[in-house]
Amino acid sequence: MASPVNGISEASNQTFPAVDVENELNPGLNTKVEVDPASSAVAASSEVKEQAEAAQQQKEKEKDAMQSLKSAILISAAVVAVAGAIFAISKKLREK
Repeated sequence: MASPVNGISEASNQTFPAVDVENELNPGLNTKVEVDPASSAVAASSEVKEQAEAAQQQKEKEKDAMQSLKSAILISAAVVAVAGAIFAISKKLREK
């Protein structure tokens, strides 16, 4: 084993990996981007969740629209029935 010189042994005399200076200084030119799989999975799951919420809201809007249409039809039918009953009663009263 080599003796440490100034507190550094020969075994720990390793260099850092080479860096591509052009891509580091000009990130717009760097087309080879490394993606963190954990953060991309989180982003994908949040996107799926947002799409599911949007679909749920769309279903609720459609349901509300159908409910209001049904209510309008029922109210209109009730008004027509009451108007018909009033017309029939007034006709009977005129006959007498």
